This record gives sequence, C-alpha cells and structure tokens, in this order.
Amino acid sequence: MREKHSQKEKRIINQYKEVRLLFLYPMKKAQNFKNHARYFPFHHFFLFPLTLTYFIWTIIDLDFSSTSATSESIKSLILALVILNLPFLSRIYALKNQNRIIFAEMRARYAELTGKPFKEIESKLSGSQIIALRFASDEELLPLIEESISKELSSKEIKMKIKDWQGDYRRV
Repeated sequence: MREKHSQKEKRIINQYKEVRLLFLYPMKKAQNFKNHARYFPFHHFFLFPLTLTYFIWTIIDLDFSSTSATSESIKSLILALVILNLPFLSRIYALKNQNRIIFAEMRARYAELTGKPFKEIESKLSGSQIIALRFASDEELLPLIEESISKELSSKEIKMKIKDWQGDYRRV
C-alpha cells in the first residue's frame, strides 16, 4: 500500500482544496472597512429570493371560494410562512454562534495581550463594540478599547478608526 502522494497528486489535492475554499469563502481580496460586509451568494441571491417568490405565489394563489379551498389555502399559506422563515432562522443561528466565537476570541486576545481577564472591560462595552474591535490589530486593540469605553464609540466609528485591519475571511 502506497503511503505518500506524488508531487502531481499533491498539486491536484491542493488545487481542489483552494477551489473548495473559494466556493465556501468567496472573499479573497484584502478586507477593510469599506468591503468587509459579506454576502453568501447561495443564501442571499438564490435561497431567499426563491422562498420569497414561493410565498408571494402562495398569496396570489389563495382561494376562498369554498370551505375546502379555504382550508387548502390556509394550509398552503402556513407552509409558505414556515418555508419563508427557514433561511432567516438558519442565518440567525449562524450569526449567534459566530458572535459567541468572536466573544471567546476577544477574551483570549485580551488575556494574551494583558494577562488579565476580559470580564471587567467586557461589561463596559456593548456587543456590537466588541464585534467591531475584533478587526483591530493587536497593537491597536488596547488603545481602541480604552477609547471605545471613554468616548462611547459606535461600532461604525470603531471600525473607521482601525488602521491595520485584520480581515475575517471565514465568517458567516
């Protein structure tokens, strides 16, 4: 049994991994304040429009001409509402999980940089401020945390102050 791959096989495997990552994480250019918002093409441009179209189609197709037709229309409308909400729910769950990960990363970064727990500082910052601060480099993070607390900066103001933007290419 052969254990090692040839150079050609390794190159093909690496190319496959790169293509797979491009599909999953399409943003490749350097991130900054202006381009850090991310669209997931399947969700934003296929799944959501399709479910919205189905919902509108169901509303247009409602029939209240008889008891039987009314019953079927109500069932169809309930199903269309459930289907319409599924992409929203999946997005909400993913974003909530991502936020938990960001908070854990910020706690670890702060402890690594200062040797102190983040808990005291975390209570002085809003969730959106903490999420915005994650884009700051290690050199900018501590002064920006202090400024965010003292001047009550919004998440947008924090992001605009970041000079050495640390992109997050694998976020949801």
